[in-house]
Amino acid sequence: MIGWLYHYIRATENMADLLVYFKRPNSWQQTINIYYWDTSPSSESISWPGVAMTDEGNDWYSYRFSGVDKATLIFNDGQGKQTRDLQREEDGWYFNNKWYDRNPETPITPLVVHFKRPTSWQQTVNIYYWNASPSSESVSWPGVAMTAEDNDWYRYDFSEVDTANIIFNDGSSRQTDNLRRNREGWFFNNSWYDQNPQRPDIPVITVMPKGATYQESQHITLISSNPDDAIYYTTDGTTPTIESNLYQQPILIETNTTLRCIGRNALGEMGAIFEFIYTIDPNADFRKPTITASEDSGNYQEAISPRFTITDPRETPIIAYYTNDGTEPTTHSNIYVQGNAINGLTGPKMILDTTTNVRFLIIDGAGNETYADFYYSVGSQVEEGDFRAETIYFLITTRFYDGDPSNNFFCRDRIKFNAAGEAEDPHWRGDFKGLIQKLDYIKDLGFTAIWITPPIENRSGLDYHGYHGYDWTKIDPRLESPDATYQDLINEAHARGIKIIQDVVVNHSCQYGIRGKVWIDHLPIKYFVPQGSQQGQVNYGPYQGNLGNYQSEFKEDNDNPVAPDWFKERQTSDAEGVVPLVDPLTGETVPKEGYNPNRFFGIDANNLDPEWYHQDGFMAGGDWENVSIQTKHLAGDTIDLATRRDNVKDYLINAICRYLDMGVDALRIDTVKHVERNNLLEYINAWKTHKPGLFVFGENLVKGTGWGDLFGDDNAPSFLRPWWYTRLGDDPKDPNSGEDSGFSVLDFSLFSTFRDNVSRGSFSGIGAILANDWVYGDATTLVTFLQNHDVGPDNDFRFRFQGNTEWAAATYNLLWTIRGIPCLYFGEEIEFMKGKPQDIIGNDDTLDETGRAYYGPHLEDDTIQTTQSHPLYQHIKRLNLIRSCIPALQKGTMSQVNEWGNAMSFVREDQASNSYVAVGLTIGSEQQITINNVKNGIYCDAVTGKKIDVNNNTLSFLVRANSAGIYVLNGEGKIGEDGVYLT
Repeated sequence: MIGWLYHYIRATENMADLLVYFKRPNSWQQTINIYYWDTSPSSESISWPGVAMTDEGNDWYSYRFSGVDKATLIFNDGQGKQTRDLQREEDGWYFNNKWYDRNPETPITPLVVHFKRPTSWQQTVNIYYWNASPSSESVSWPGVAMTAEDNDWYRYDFSEVDTANIIFNDGSSRQTDNLRRNREGWFFNNSWYDQNPQRPDIPVITVMPKGATYQESQHITLISSNPDDAIYYTTDGTTPTIESNLYQQPILIETNTTLRCIGRNALGEMGAIFEFIYTIDPNADFRKPTITASEDSGNYQEAISPRFTITDPRETPIIAYYTNDGTEPTTHSNIYVQGNAINGLTGPKMILDTTTNVRFLIIDGAGNETYADFYYSVGSQVEEGDFRAETIYFLITTRFYDGDPSNNFFCRDRIKFNAAGEAEDPHWRGDFKGLIQKLDYIKDLGFTAIWITPPIENRSGLDYHGYHGYDWTKIDPRLESPDATYQDLINEAHARGIKIIQDVVVNHSCQYGIRGKVWIDHLPIKYFVPQGSQQGQVNYGPYQGNLGNYQSEFKEDNDNPVAPDWFKERQTSDAEGVVPLVDPLTGETVPKEGYNPNRFFGIDANNLDPEWYHQDGFMAGGDWENVSIQTKHLAGDTIDLATRRDNVKDYLINAICRYLDMGVDALRIDTVKHVERNNLLEYINAWKTHKPGLFVFGENLVKGTGWGDLFGDDNAPSFLRPWWYTRLGDDPKDPNSGEDSGFSVLDFSLFSTFRDNVSRGSFSGIGAILANDWVYGDATTLVTFLQNHDVGPDNDFRFRFQGNTEWAAATYNLLWTIRGIPCLYFGEEIEFMKGKPQDIIGNDDTLDETGRAYYGPHLEDDTIQTTQSHPLYQHIKRLNLIRSCIPALQKGTMSQVNEWGNAMSFVREDQASNSYVAVGLTIGSEQQITINNVKNGIYCDAVTGKKIDVNNNTLSFLVRANSAGIYVLNGEGKIGEDGVYLT
């Protein structure tokens, strides 16, 4: 299938870093510098003797070039000793006047490589190698035969080699590109992997339908982790073995049955035994009582007096228990009403003059239980306040929780198929109804604001995330339900004291144009016929016959009313895509096998409407780090808007003002650096004028510290960097040339250090970032994070955090206590999809293999307790509680920042609230923390409750490994309960 490139490009906005190491000779001074010039792709240089390298221990020193993959350099000690001129274009170790691809002082681990034979290759696979190290082994072409393993995998073991250049080939005409490898790896689909990407999982068995009570017989489908797993089962309660029944088709259950099963994967590995109990009772009664309210949940200015009516389809009496303090009702709670409810049973009025959460538990005579919640925000609405007091929970709405399966939708690209060849896990799965149902989950976790991905109507082959806008004036119907609109979500969130942050795209639209405003030339997709196929033969999940929108009557999702007449005529006709259509651009007739895919899925960048779009083509190569980024198109489905034109401004500004009127509390702006700063501020200031006090922040993605022209360590100019957008000045080398712009950004500068510190159990380098807080307009408004939907702190910034759990906990301690507004990406609270790529990487990846997998299974009634008992869930919940109680942690300035690898300390003070706190953090080991020049007085640790009386301006305390000391001056005591990581 055709792929859409947006995510690939977003994930590679910056070049790979170059990392070099140098071994200090005994006669050299202790300080080692690196002097460099002639770097690529950017042309950087520094004055002699260069910059100091980082001491790695054992006389090794390191230096990381950010955004540079090639450099000429000299190592020197600043006192007359230096190397010759050197060049390097890949990571390396320089030792005894020679470059190495690995540390030459570490023992050799012989290299082992594996290769997956493509089906078109010959059966014999060879490996040709040269430039090996530490020995200089090589072989003549075509190399040596590899050893065949199972499933078309081949293996080769080197002897005295740990690094080599490699070409895999079949001895005839087929071969890979030139490759290089320095650790064991599996080469599959033109990519290296550190583990076998096709290695089967340990079998985990799931069933459909689940074990429960049913009125009639059931056909039970067993599903295992891998499509080729063997499943063995018993139905008499005995332990299954490989001698038991082999599952081959759905199992008929007609009587009470205990079904036990076990899986075995292709490697012969056995999974655990799973048990499912089925009760078949024709007289079972599953009809639950229902409850309605005379006043719907929502916002009310004056006191209200709702009454609640229970209805049950049987004569037996019901009992309705309730609470109005937010706690979960039980059979020990107050009784609201009881009796026969077959004709409706209405209870007394409740007088509500403050914001109240009324919760019911209703039990009927058959034991069926109904839980229901009603939320009433009475009086003043959610206070705008100071957004620094909030903490943010970020989620991709479509991947969070599915409350209404009827609005689910499969995108054209990246459909997941199960073992039976059926499409599953629709891209558009979560929705507003599901999010409303799980607002209490987020509230229980302690978050006060939810950032949702753009909810406006989208179009593209992979638009589930919301960043391919088609109509900014409408909410995408795949998110809404009749009883769960966007307004309902806002109201329900506000009723719980939760704010809504709407994600907004200013920079680009989808490749369809903007509904009712501008058309981008395309042929209807239903007329596309892939090479080697013919019209009507598409068989791709729900896409049958052709690739037109399967939910549209005429298989056309491009309903733009400003399309030309020839296109509009096909919007409401010819669903099969068989009536000949002449392409007005070429004169050729479609459908036609293999006809130019770009006419269906791409755009002509040279013939866009200049009233709405830039005309500068697509981004490539060095465009990512120069002004071209602000007028070129990101990809074929993200078309760069002419954001300076008044018609574009009027459209986007007015559209978003409508959502602010609905109650949206804050905005997050996507792809900030793609729009020139002063131009972007026109939009932001218009929205802030419309809604005074509005908090707006944005994403200026950088993989590096991102200081631009300030400190000589960046390969891009200041005007593309995050700090520039938070200031109003025009001097790229002087942030103080302008005041605070009133716009904040996600803290990518801090995040970019996490790959090399917290992911390895250290705080090293964080102090240096915080020392440059003065660069920003107001660093206390920065939105801090460990990971999000685009990036993670591991490898090349593309993977969910995969470090030790305690290191993640220590990182949250950091983010919740330093300046800034902490933001958590959904699932971090349970290490969801740990170590997985944040987005699709391989050509055949589907969302379930990424950090954007569907989160719903962790939020079901039978799993949510496990989710909420996860140590990190409890840890973050307590951090939210602590931060909410200490104004200095929300808004205070930072001072006396000290960082020494395994620990750091600082002071935060908010004079307006007279809040003062001294903080010590550890990672990896227990540390004694001493902070000088603090105010005298009695300090109380919010973590342990320990009190210390300071009378000499010095505070000293012990902090356990991966924990925190949060000593509040005149603090009231311990906040929250001990957990695994805060004790």
